[in-house]
Order: sequence, then C-alpha cells, then structure tokens
Amino acid sequence: MFHVRLSHPSDFDAWRDAARTALELGIAPEDMTFTAGDDAPGLFAEPLPPPSASPRQITVAKAFPDLARAILCHSDPERFLLAYRLLHRLQREKKLLEIASDTDVLKAMEMEKAVRRDSHKMKAFVRFREIELDDGTKRYVAWFEPFHHIVERTAPFFARRFAGMVWSILTPLRSAHWDGEGLSFGPGASASDRPKDDDMEALWLTYYASIFNPARLKVKAMQAEMPKKYWHNLPEAVLIDPLIKGAEAAQRRMLDTAPTLPSLRHERQAERDPMAKVEETANGGTNQPRTLDEARAEAKACRACPLWEPATQTVFGKGPEGAPVIFVGEQPGDQEDLAGEPFVGPAGKVFDEALAAAGIDRAQAYVTNAVKHFKFVPRGKRRIHQKPSMGEVKACRFWLELERDIVRPKLVVALGATAAASVLGKTVTIRDTRSRLMDLDPATKLLVTVHPAYILRLPDPEAQAAETKAFAEDMARVRAFVPEIALRG
Repeated sequence: MFHVRLSHPSDFDAWRDAARTALELGIAPEDMTFTAGDDAPGLFAEPLPPPSASPRQITVAKAFPDLARAILCHSDPERFLLAYRLLHRLQREKKLLEIASDTDVLKAMEMEKAVRRDSHKMKAFVRFREIELDDGTKRYVAWFEPFHHIVERTAPFFARRFAGMVWSILTPLRSAHWDGEGLSFGPGASASDRPKDDDMEALWLTYYASIFNPARLKVKAMQAEMPKKYWHNLPEAVLIDPLIKGAEAAQRRMLDTAPTLPSLRHERQAERDPMAKVEETANGGTNQPRTLDEARAEAKACRACPLWEPATQTVFGKGPEGAPVIFVGEQPGDQEDLAGEPFVGPAGKVFDEALAAAGIDRAQAYVTNAVKHFKFVPRGKRRIHQKPSMGEVKACRFWLELERDIVRPKLVVALGATAAASVLGKTVTIRDTRSRLMDLDPATKLLVTVHPAYILRLPDPEAQAAETKAFAEDMARVRAFVPEIALRG
C-alpha cells in the first residue's frame, strides 16, 4: 500500500503530481492512500516511489481537471481516492465522464455540486467587521463555517470584490488573508477568534429591519437558501426570529393602512406613458433593471429632465458587465448623439490614444457619461456643446448609480469635474482631487482626472502636450490598479 501526504485538505497540485506518478508506475487505486495535514497514514503504508526518468503521456477528458479540483474540496475522506480512481479509469475509458449512471461519476458530480453550493453560500453569507489592530491600523475580519474545504477555491472572489480592503476570512478548516496585493492562506481558526460587533452593526440592523416585507415572507424557501447553520455568523440573524414571529401582525397593519388605489383611468394613462416605468424604477420600484441591456432599454424612455426632447437619442454606457473599471465622462457630444455610443468623437480619439499608450483594452472597460442626453445650442448648421446644469446631472444620476450597481467595478474614473460631481454627489475641483485614489465604498476606488475634451480646448501647444502627458500618466495609474484591463497580446 502506497501513501501520499498532502499539505492541506484541498491541495490539488500535490495530489495531481502524486496521481501522475502513481499512473506512470502502474499503481492500482486499491493500492493507494492519501492523507492531508497531520492525518496519520495506515500502519503498513509506504511512501510513493519517485517518478520514472521518462514519464509517459497522460491524457484525460477536458472536463476532468476542474471536476477533480472540486472533488478535492469536498469533506468526504475518500475524495482523494475517488479522484485517482476516475483518473485511472479514464486511461482506458475515454468517455467515462459522459456515463451519468456510473457510480463513481455520479458520486463525483454530487460532490462537485455540493462544493459549488457551499462556495456560493460563502459568497452570500460572509460578513466583514472592522477591527483595529495594536498598531492602530484597520482590518476587516469575517468568520464563516463551511461544510467543505472551499476557502482556497472561493477566496479569489473576495480578493476581486474587496480589492481595496485589507481583510481576513477565518474558518475552522482554513483561513484566507488579503493584504491589498496578494492572497495567503493559513490554518483554521477557532470560534473564539471571530470578530466582535463594529460601529456599523446598529446601522445595518436598522436598515435590515426597515426593508423587511412581511407580505413576501416564505420561511421554508428562506431556510432552504439560508440554512440556520449560517445564522449565528450573520449580524442580522438576531432579527430573523422576531421578524418572522411578527410578520403576520405586520402584514395585517399593512393591509389596514393600504393607500387608496388610483382610478382605472389613471392606471390606463400610466400604461400609455412610456416614462411611467422609468419613474417607478427611479423611485425604488420593484421592476429595477438587473442587466445593462434592461437598463439601456428603459433609459430610452427617460424624461427626467428636458434634455431628452432636442437630443437625437439616449446615449447609454457601453462595455461588459463585470468590467473592472468604469470611465465616466460629462455628456455625449454631437457625434455621440448621432451614433448612440459614448466617446466616439474627437474627445473619444484623445481618450483612445491615451488608453492605447497605457496598454489598456477599452473593450474590457465600461464607458459612460454622467448625463445621457446631448445638451447644445444651435448655431447655424452646427450644434454647440453646453455644460449640463447640476439639476440635470442630479436628474441623470440614477442611471449612473444603476450602471455602477450592475457592473460593480473595482475602480471608477471620473473624466472632468462634472463626472466627479455626479459620482460623488457633490461639487469638487480637479485641482484638489486629481490623480489620487479615493474610497467610494469598501470595494470601489475613485480616480479623478480631466476630460479629454479639455485637452482639445487648450490653445497653447505646450500646455496641450503637458496635459496629454499628465492624462496618459493617469491612465497608467488605472492600468496599475486594475492590471486585468491590460491589452491582451
């Protein structure tokens, strides 16, 4: 009997190397054992011999590596052997993974599903709390109790989502730490290490209680998605039982105090009005768009300010959902108004040149404007750009915030003072804010720079060259903070 010791319970790299060696040596699955960490091997186990000098080529189905990674994250103590048995069988049964009725395949698929579900629960139910260390620095710490060994598998999600924070996720099985630059992992922690309540706890509980809707409560469905196992790790869990017990009475109060319904004539008028849905959405209605395509379609009917009437069309943002950075300009220009896309005119060319110089792939970014309609004054056959008022910026801010909520970028780049005012909700100066990373929220940074159109308007060639260089340096800062946006070779 041959034995392989892995460094930790989900050590896929070590398992893969050992499995390849065992295959080369022709070792059958029943002659292999695996342990992780300090687990003791069997009494008669002996170490795996070294691999041969000329290893033979091993081929597997394309789906197997990802499946094996998931299997090794499961808590079943037989997972290592199951993965090796599948690998061993795949050498002669090339289409094994396509046989859904096979016992080994069926068990592997069930384990993969359980791991995927546990990883999803970790993403949903981890709650960070702010703590102050002995040296006065701040750190965010969370406690979570997974069913399976999913910390290494799931931690990269939090590194992307909370890249601007320094955090730790403690679990009984394994711990993950992010220092702002890289992930590291360590042994599990004990429940006594879990963080205490922070200053934001009371505010969060107040908000959670205020959004509770007793009329939509389905206890069984809620517990299916949020099992009681997780409740004691969630700050809002202290409210769940009282809210459930008081749901019937709260629903009765809602019915007793229901507002008077509008007449049928008013309802028909609202259905005819294309803006009714947009106004409902902007006021927190239940039909809030969940994708960029839905938001773009609804924005076409926006009448929140007078700019829609003379404009050709709504110019919504463009780029992929999940883009790591959002570039926010002021408003569409003449060419953007005609094309229906942001940054395609002269200022867009300056913008594209700066991105190219910094090695940024625009296709991986989301590009939009604070105001979605072109504001202008006619002069003969020309339409001359006019700066939008703060009232118009505020009227359109709903759409920008919706874009941010859907895209969830790591970085927002405000191109000009109008864009910065829209993002921050207050007036700021370029001089005081330019080129430095500022916190928008725990997961998002803001960088303020000039609008490319400002460079075009400079009459002095030397000043224009200096601003072009400074703008390019700001784009280089964007790439340094969000390296995944770099051009792909």
